[in-house]
Amino acid sequence: MRTTWDLEQLYKSADDPQMEKDVKALERVFSAFAKKYRGAASYARSEAALARALGEYEAMLSKRAWGKPLSYFQFRLSLDSGDAVARAKLNQLMERLTKSYNQIIFFELSLMKIPPKLQKRFLKSPRLERYRHFLKTIFARAAHTLSEAEEKIMSLKEIPAYQQWIDATDKLLGRQTVESSGKTLPVSEAMQRIHELPTQNERRALHEATMRSLSSLADIAESEINAIVTDKKINDGLRGFARPYDETILRYQNEPKSVDALVGAVTRRFNISHRFYHLKAKLLRLEKLGYFDRAVGIGKNVRPVPFAEAVETLRRIFGSVDPRYAAILDSFLEKGQIDAFPKIGKGGGAYCAGNANMPTFVLLNYTNTMDDVMTFAHEMGHAIHTELSKSQPIIYQDYSSSTAEAASTLFESLVFDALFEKLSPDEQVIALHKRLNDDIQTIFRQIAAFNFETELHGAVRAKGSLTRDEIGALLNKHMAAYLGPVVAMEPVDGNHFVAWMHLRRFFYVYTYAFGQLVSKVLAARYKTDRKAARNIAAFLSAGGSESPEEILKSIGIDIAKPDFWDAGLDSIECDIDRLEKLTAAR
Repeated sequence: MRTTWDLEQLYKSADDPQMEKDVKALERVFSAFAKKYRGAASYARSEAALARALGEYEAMLSKRAWGKPLSYFQFRLSLDSGDAVARAKLNQLMERLTKSYNQIIFFELSLMKIPPKLQKRFLKSPRLERYRHFLKTIFARAAHTLSEAEEKIMSLKEIPAYQQWIDATDKLLGRQTVESSGKTLPVSEAMQRIHELPTQNERRALHEATMRSLSSLADIAESEINAIVTDKKINDGLRGFARPYDETILRYQNEPKSVDALVGAVTRRFNISHRFYHLKAKLLRLEKLGYFDRAVGIGKNVRPVPFAEAVETLRRIFGSVDPRYAAILDSFLEKGQIDAFPKIGKGGGAYCAGNANMPTFVLLNYTNTMDDVMTFAHEMGHAIHTELSKSQPIIYQDYSSSTAEAASTLFESLVFDALFEKLSPDEQVIALHKRLNDDIQTIFRQIAAFNFETELHGAVRAKGSLTRDEIGALLNKHMAAYLGPVVAMEPVDGNHFVAWMHLRRFFYVYTYAFGQLVSKVLAARYKTDRKAARNIAAFLSAGGSESPEEILKSIGIDIAKPDFWDAGLDSIECDIDRLEKLTAAR
């Protein structure tokens, strides 16, 4: 079993001659396609001609792993944010490949110019059935797309106006450390460990130490946030997006009314979250909670879970649903596609990343806790989703973040349900509290973050910029909204914005709540009927072949129903009822 990445599956080194060969091959295929089709607008006038052009476009994308060179250096930076060679090479490659990719921007832009009458005909054409959803998404983006020359500028400026700002903060965060109990910890690990400490005073001390560490970067993060939010304001204005989050919803292929309904339903029912934290305070025998207490568990019988045991647990549970899922886990461990443990310089948190025609890699920061087991299950859910989606044509192998989060949280639920049945009554209390804690953070906290982003973008657009203190106060306001009156927020808590990297992926956070509530339905159906495993497999194999709404509808889940989101929220309230009854005598 290998617990570190083997990036030689991509390239042997930064100077591997194969990388230059791959980049040149990409440049050639893009150039050849552009030479053949640029100016030949006749392909957009008939079904037969369009089918041929789309076939060649798909074949061009299938020929090479065009994300492979960039991924190699991005992965190196995840392992060591101070890797100067990787950072320099990545910037060079991004600029070079962006210029090359810009040669074929004209193709999708030309499809956007197809008259509405022809669009309707093409979408109904049996000859174009394979490309129906691809064309549908292109036609939907048409109203927000600029000229070819302007799109090239937008693409090129993303590196200095956005990516390099993000990279700078990430690099500095990777170097930050915190002293705890005589040990020097990466700040990412320190933040993970806060909720593991047994007393409130210990949690407060480590939290305040991490917030001081983050405070030292707050001036830089202030400039970064203002710069990238202002850049987005410019982009949205040019593209004609009315609301700051409209572009994200379109990119993730969700229906705006679905997202608005989700955000509205969760925000209206923040009282569920308030109720949970009130119960948490009671169970911890504390009059007030701090921000640092939000994820703390209850009880003393939460034992360490070594990585090998976590692997065995996931293998058993995944295999019981579908042998393919366990086989994917085993393959990743055998080939070195999981990097398991934290170290100084390594990026915090966890993620799964994969592109067409290249291996998928999973990054963890495993510290032997039950939380880490759930994170492992979550990221392997992404990995399994990615691997099964490779059965789709290359134009559909990528998928919406909304379905991605449904897949990952589904695997968390499957692992939880399987483990819960084997626990003692006392352990079940601890586990049910933990499940609720995760639900509250994944649904209510993420929608509170969405609301924070909405107000942040609005404020920057109105005022021009915000200070670090204003950003921190705004974050505290929205965190307090979901945490409720039992949690005492302090000004220092606002420094969390420095390290919350998901906020840089504008409005992405709503997909966590979307996925969690959808996965609850999938898991509940599987629990009552094992034949539902077929629907799970169909969902995981669909890739981006339809919108999230349509994929879910195809397996019997209709999120357009007015009460869909409230039904999921009701299930959380029922879990709180159950926990209150189980702990009434405490």
